[in-house]
Amino acid sequence: MMPELGKYAVTVLGSYVATVGLLAGLVAVSLWKGAKVKRALARQEERMGKNG
Repeated sequence: MMPELGKYAVTVLGSYVATVGLLAGLVAVSLWKGAKVKRALARQEERMGKNG
């Protein structure tokens, strides 16, 4: 059920692909950085628990 895009089909579909790719990249980076911060926080809490 794709609309007729005519001569702009490649441009429009390329834009869709780029957008989905960038969104997926942002989600991946956010998850990766979130996990990194979580690990750093766990290490800090472990150090604080040993010293406190």
